[in-house]
Amino acid sequence: MLRTDDDWNMDVEAVTRPGSTTKFQIETERPYFYFKPVLLGDGTTMWSRGENYLAVATSGAALEVYPFFREDTQCSVCELMPPPASPSGGEHRFRVFLPPGYHENTLKRYPVLYMHDGHNLFFKEEAFAGNTWRTDEVLNMLDKMNAIEEAIVVGIFPSDRMTDYIMPGYENYGRFLVETLKPLIEGKYRTLNGPVNTAAMGSSLGGVVSFYLGWQWPEVFGKVACLSSTFTYRDDLLQRVSKEPKRRIHIYLDSGWPGDNYEATRSMRDRLIWKGYRPGSELFYLAFPEAKHDEKAWAARSPIPFQFLFGKLPRFSKLKHRD
Repeated sequence: MLRTDDDWNMDVEAVTRPGSTTKFQIETERPYFYFKPVLLGDGTTMWSRGENYLAVATSGAALEVYPFFREDTQCSVCELMPPPASPSGGEHRFRVFLPPGYHENTLKRYPVLYMHDGHNLFFKEEAFAGNTWRTDEVLNMLDKMNAIEEAIVVGIFPSDRMTDYIMPGYENYGRFLVETLKPLIEGKYRTLNGPVNTAAMGSSLGGVVSFYLGWQWPEVFGKVACLSSTFTYRDDLLQRVSKEPKRRIHIYLDSGWPGDNYEATRSMRDRLIWKGYRPGSELFYLAFPEAKHDEKAWAARSPIPFQFLFGKLPRFSKLKHRD
């Protein structure tokens, strides 16, 4: 059944139950409402886990949800994966963050975000100076807000970031991701494939290599997020943007000020706009006054690039809107 905030004690019965999906239809004059799936049986009511779902009555298209009802006791990021063998010679350990309900809801597939400096993402004991991006916490909060599509995050550990994230070393690192790690992830986990569902994200040198991945393999990485990126430090990306054809990718850029690679990031932004990238859609740029070059600052503003990469957008029906 379904229940809504019109009356949390009233059951809304399904219109159809074809196979493993259930369809409900809610008629309302309200601009939005909250709802939650429930399972009824043997005199008990089991509510789906997590926050209530938000429905905005504008699009006219069906809203797909994948509820789960059992507590997920498996730690999604506890296992540090050993480095897989790679033809490029690169060896990188990695962690995989799986969204809540992943193990129960076996019909759902997820976009994938590849993040660099994996040691700084989840656990304080691994992170530089004990500060992390709190990636799992931030993503779970955005999911509770109904603000993003749930995503699998692969946190990749560098073997030597001063080699892996700058030229020419980022060529082998990129080949490791494209030829070894990505096929492994797609073979083991329920992923949505294609560039629109595959993103790269990082900060500082990690922002540089994220941009490199999208520019070098736009058919693989369709979205990149580059925070406080050290553009022009041992990379030729500004020159490549000037001389090479525009790529079909979406790009997020930001930096703090003063310092924090503000000037280099502005230079890249302006070069991309000159190249034809449309600000606000293909390209999103922000600068943060007095933001520092550290994990605390990147964690604080990470909800913005996460929403740029995986923001939950409405799907509209083919019916014409009537006022």
